[in-house]
Amino acid sequence: MIHALKCATEYFKDVISGKKTFEIRINDRTYEVGDLLALNEYDMEHEVYTGASCLVHIDYILNNSDYCKDGFIVMSIKPCEVRKSGSPYDEIKGYSVPFASYANKKEESSRT
Repeated sequence: MIHALKCATEYFKDVISGKKTFEIRINDRTYEVGDLLALNEYDMEHEVYTGASCLVHIDYILNNSDYCKDGFIVMSIKPCEVRKSGSPYDEIKGYSVPFASYANKKEESSRT
């Protein structure tokens, strides 16, 4: 499953740099190991999406009330790459998470 989520700019930058390898979230979805998170950069000050996004894989979930605040989980995340017919999607300039945006839908359909 792919979960599309807002990610504040300061945290988004740390995820894409590889510095931040976890997500702490309210456990209000059916997050499972193996799921993908489409993290969409969100400018909290102006309350708008920036258009930047990245895709990460959940490889561990900590859901233990001894270590997590009630109702929250900690997910270990790793970056991943989406491929179609052996070609990475990042060949389409500025289109890093194809499932999170429909901006280049016409261009994508002309490639298939």
